[in-house]
Amino acid sequence: MTQQALAELTARLPGLRLLTEAGDLEHYGRDWTRRWTPAPLAIAMPASIEEVQGIVRWANECQVAIVPSGGRTGLSGGAVAARGELVLSLARMNRVLGFDAVDRMLTVQPGIALEAVQEAARGQGLIYPVDFAARGSCSIGGNIATNAGGIRVIRYGNTREWIGGLKVVAGNGELLDLNRGLVKNSSGYDFRQLMIGSEGTLGIVVEASLRLTDPPPAAQVMLLALPDMHAMMQVFALFRARLTLQAFEFFTEVALKHVLAHGAQRAIEGNHPFYVVTEFEAADERAQEAALAAFEQGLEQGWISDGVLAQSDAQAAALWRLREGITESLAPHKPYKNDVSVRIGALPAFLQEIQSLLAREYPQIEVVWFGHIGDGNLHINVLKPESLSDADFIAQCEHVTQLLADTLQRHGGSISAEHGIGLVKRAYLQSTRSAAEIALMRTVKAAFDPNGILNPGKLLI
Repeated sequence: MTQQALAELTARLPGLRLLTEAGDLEHYGRDWTRRWTPAPLAIAMPASIEEVQGIVRWANECQVAIVPSGGRTGLSGGAVAARGELVLSLARMNRVLGFDAVDRMLTVQPGIALEAVQEAARGQGLIYPVDFAARGSCSIGGNIATNAGGIRVIRYGNTREWIGGLKVVAGNGELLDLNRGLVKNSSGYDFRQLMIGSEGTLGIVVEASLRLTDPPPAAQVMLLALPDMHAMMQVFALFRARLTLQAFEFFTEVALKHVLAHGAQRAIEGNHPFYVVTEFEAADERAQEAALAAFEQGLEQGWISDGVLAQSDAQAAALWRLREGITESLAPHKPYKNDVSVRIGALPAFLQEIQSLLAREYPQIEVVWFGHIGDGNLHINVLKPESLSDADFIAQCEHVTQLLADTLQRHGGSISAEHGIGLVKRAYLQSTRSAAEIALMRTVKAAFDPNGILNPGKLLI
């Protein structure tokens, strides 16, 4: 019946590229989690909206589940196809479709890489400000599906703030044209916003209209060495009050050790418990003087141990590499990842509590911290010891994640800040959402995807 169904799909859409080789199934059937063995039915690679609609209609009739796929850089198992699903890869739908100079709106297909969007924006003298280390491989469709944030959320917000309109193929194959780039639209429910962050469970994004903005004024990058968590929060408050921050990213000496082993260069001598890479506007001499004054005050208060101010673009890039290179440097160690958030005001108490929690629960396991202090987002990477089997390591980490989820619930936080829920975190959704909210999510899912074919098992159990 499987072969018959695929033959029917090919007959309906004779121009559709369909991959069934073992290497392709493995490549397109997984994301960066690497925890599940990929086992997709096949890989469909549509080149048009009409082909996406045709695939969805076929899937409804043949009762085949679909896993939408972009750059597959996700860390929550949201793009995993391990149960015979059809992977619908949007890799061929990767073009810029147009630019409206009046509305400053760039219209793109979902498979285009974030970096290509940023380059297209710069070509118009503008910027698309959402940014993070995976910019060269992640896709806009995936960014929308997870409401991706990144390193400059403190200044520009998440992906959600930059989506003017979406075209989406719903679970029944119907094409929805949502918001159409309007700035003001009070004509009922904004389904555009509902699709953002829905992880491909309600519809498949097939076109996006992205808002662009002016390039920021000249900025400077500073690396700070800090003695403890308390000092980090004091420095954040100080710098936010004195400067116009674009980014405020922290990492630990443990994280730095891995990045240095991966080829980066140490910028501050000695070992320090915590580091911050901060970027701030420095368009004139007054702004630069304010930055130096803030730094000196931090030194006097004992909140800052040492620091480096980038003197060139090359040095700024080298400082940023110390933060952005962490994820890549940890990959060989098969990290178990937690991506959590709390209100910035709740961070000090939350950080103190989870420091004790992680030290108690992982006494012999290396834990690497880094994240976005400016928006309350913390990444916790637990590195697998060689002495533990994969199954035992995952079991231990899942036990600790439940404790972490309980802690987040007490502090009003979220088990997923920017990576989505996927397969990894669905068991902990109730720590972030009430039973009433989850019930409404199921109702919404049924309305947009009545046969439950879109990314089943992700987000909702």
